[in-house]
Amino acid sequence: MTQEQCTHRNNVQSSEKPHVYKVGIYGWRKRCLYFFVLLLMILILVNLALTIWILKVMNFTIDGMGHLRITEKGLKLEGDSEFLQPLYAKEIQSRPGSPLFLQSSKNVSVNVLNGKNQMVTQLVAGSKGIQARGKKLEVNSNNGKLLFSADDQEVVVGAERLRVMGAEGAVFSNSVETPHVRAEPFKELRLESPTRSLFMEAPKGVKILAEVGDIQAVCRNELRLESKDGEITLDANRIKLLGLPEGKASPTATRQTVFEVCVCPNGKLFLSQAGTGSTCQISNSVCL
Repeated sequence: MTQEQCTHRNNVQSSEKPHVYKVGIYGWRKRCLYFFVLLLMILILVNLALTIWILKVMNFTIDGMGHLRITEKGLKLEGDSEFLQPLYAKEIQSRPGSPLFLQSSKNVSVNVLNGKNQMVTQLVAGSKGIQARGKKLEVNSNNGKLLFSADDQEVVVGAERLRVMGAEGAVFSNSVETPHVRAEPFKELRLESPTRSLFMEAPKGVKILAEVGDIQAVCRNELRLESKDGEITLDANRIKLLGLPEGKASPTATRQTVFEVCVCPNGKLFLSQAGTGSTCQISNSVCL
């Protein structure tokens, strides 16, 4: 290379300026970036403010939320509460000295399930009434005494007295076992079977007593008083047997107003005119 060429090349290199490359975002891109950063900060502040407001309104604390408190024994809820879904709990109780109210627009159901998730007991309180379903129903007093019990076999009333206040009384389709049947004071006691027979039985005896009023037994066909081993006693100052048939008296006998009561071999009673002796044999045609 000649000296002139080297000189020319050095002059060209010295005349060229160095190039500077700028690194970063400039112009409208930079303004958009700042806008998005500012918008993100605003959203973070709004979200933080809403979170603080929700915590304040819902009363979030370390112990719980609002009226709901978390204790060692479980959850403690103060005030009125509304459950939109089924509630599962081992025990529900009110505060000491405060009542417990269960309210629903349709019904309140209490179900008890067994280990196979099958319902064994159910209590439903609805607009049509209260329905209970289970193997046995028991009502006990505060002392543990049985007041009422019902199952598939029998219904037991353990109270000392059962009062029926209805005007028509009580209707039983089957037998009733009780040691004492008594009406209210100054009220009549009526035992009636409109279409069937009425039986009163007791292993030691049946006692019918009216201390003030009368006793009246009315039937359509037959009234039977039977004692298998003992006797039947009618104890009264005056006993009236109305409508007894009268036996045929002798044509030659004088008409009497005094009669004697005669008994046929089959137990039928009839009247016979009294005489100097018994006239039952003379007028026993009623027994035939």
